[in-house]
Amino acid sequence: MSDPTQPPVEPTNSGPTNSNPAGASVPPAAPAYPSYPAAGTQPPAYGQAPAYGQNPATGQNPYGQQNPQDKYNVLSIISLVTSILAISIVGIITGHIALSQIKKTGEKGYGLALGGLIVGYLGFVVGILVLIGSIGLLVGIANSGVSEPY
Repeated sequence: MSDPTQPPVEPTNSGPTNSNPAGASVPPAAPAYPSYPAAGTQPPAYGQAPAYGQNPATGQNPYGQQNPQDKYNVLSIISLVTSILAISIVGIITGHIALSQIKKTGEKGYGLALGGLIVGYLGFVVGILVLIGSIGLLVGIANSGVSEPY
């Protein structure tokens, strides 16, 4: 009752769940999940969006996290802001502490700390000169011998 031109069929493969004849090549089923490119592979072609998240070849962390080396030192920012706001002593102190921390941790903000130190020292020198000038002016007025008009 079988066709003599067909190859013989094994009884174990002829069940109702398996309709493929023995020896026939069946391509494997596609996985249910998408395949992602390995790290360091080429980005997708122009016009195609990446499959998921950021491309690892760009060096960005997924989920919008910052890299540790992208962090700015907070004291360097405080140094620059306080120096600009004419609180020179605070700007100088925080600038020196920030430079020390940046050297140890490798954070960003070296330029901000250096700018805070420069502006802080300039503000401090100008403040000292204004103080000396105003004291000299007060002493000069006191010794001028100007009498009060009556």
